Amino acid sequence: MNLFSSEKAQVLLLASAQALFQTIAVMVMTLSGLVGLRLASDKGLATLPIAMMMVAAAVTMIPAAMLMQKFGRRAGFLLGTAAGCLAGVVAAVAIWLESFGWFVVANMLVGVYQGFAQYYRFAAADIASADFKSRAISWVIAGGVFAAMAGPTLARLTQGLGAIPFVAAYLSLAVVSLLALVIVSRLQMPAMLKSVEQGHARPILVIMRQPTFLTAVIGSSVGAAVMVMVMTATPLAMQMCGQNLGSAASVIQWHVLGMFLPSFFTGRLIQRFGVLPVMSSGIALLSVHTVIAFNGTTFLHFLSGLTFLGIGWNFLFIGGTNLLTESYSPSERAKTQAAHDFLMSAAVSLASLSAGGILNAWGWHSVNLTVLPFLLLALCAVLGLMWQRRRVPSRAGDVQLKII
Repeated sequence: MNLFSSEKAQVLLLASAQALFQTIAVMVMTLSGLVGLRLASDKGLATLPIAMMMVAAAVTMIPAAMLMQKFGRRAGFLLGTAAGCLAGVVAAVAIWLESFGWFVVANMLVGVYQGFAQYYRFAAADIASADFKSRAISWVIAGGVFAAMAGPTLARLTQGLGAIPFVAAYLSLAVVSLLALVIVSRLQMPAMLKSVEQGHARPILVIMRQPTFLTAVIGSSVGAAVMVMVMTATPLAMQMCGQNLGSAASVIQWHVLGMFLPSFFTGRLIQRFGVLPVMSSGIALLSVHTVIAFNGTTFLHFLSGLTFLGIGWNFLFIGGTNLLTESYSPSERAKTQAAHDFLMSAAVSLASLSAGGILNAWGWHSVNLTVLPFLLLALCAVLGLMWQRRRVPSRAGDVQLKII
């Protein structure tokens, strides 16, 4: 098998692992707020389990990067999927015992799984040749298309099974994690990813001061935080508007399709138009969601708005990931990726934690009003870097690595 065929095979395995993790993530985002509403004594804490999942993911990022740098990507990915298996079992027991505290712990274990799974796209970038890199990242993220169909469907089919609602749903989460463990065990990562890379590495604060890094992390963080804040609040908001779980699951399904289906062509759009115009388009699409949300709370408003929200996230997330790879040298890769994902996950944690409180206190429109200043921040960062690159094509302070 030649190198190109081998890299495609490994990227497809990573895409499959991503598909299964995202299936779990979609199930958690669809069900955990509703389970939290049942178990929490303070209904304003309904989204706390999802928020703590994001916190756990953020805390896991840097240790995960260090572990994988020492023992290899596959070892880290195996540990992450094992945490997913445990999460499903703990969540099922917590629901059976009606323990909100243990349910929060279970969601945190999903966050540990997420902390490792976030590196699937970076592993694809490491494997891929220069011409294939942006498409490899897109392929892995496109694994979420499967999750868009499987996650809400699995949630609908399993949430009412058995004597206690939602127990079977979280047991199925453990089964999906076990399947993911089998898939990542088949990965054969290149030796270069397991060795200590040579070369001078700048301090992380120097890397983080680069305009390229700052724009990448602001774009990724704003896109992810806005998406998670709105997505976390949506099932609860729809319930407040008198709509059932089936309607909410359908909206989440179309939202997740919007998140991942564009991945089949986002890489080519970046190759053709450049990463910054694609990120700008993502911000515009997120803004379209807010316009729709302010104009009504019918099923069609939720459905169309959340679809635009997903597409906007896709452009910002893939664009930010591609832009980030321009900010570091090979010897700086692990710590730069970890810093980016830690900051992004911290922003997502704050967004998901605040979603329930804002929705409970001030309503759905306030949730969407809250995201507007952050969209403006992201737009300023992208336009600022675009202007700087047109004015000064090459900056000594930025490491410009040709990736597309």
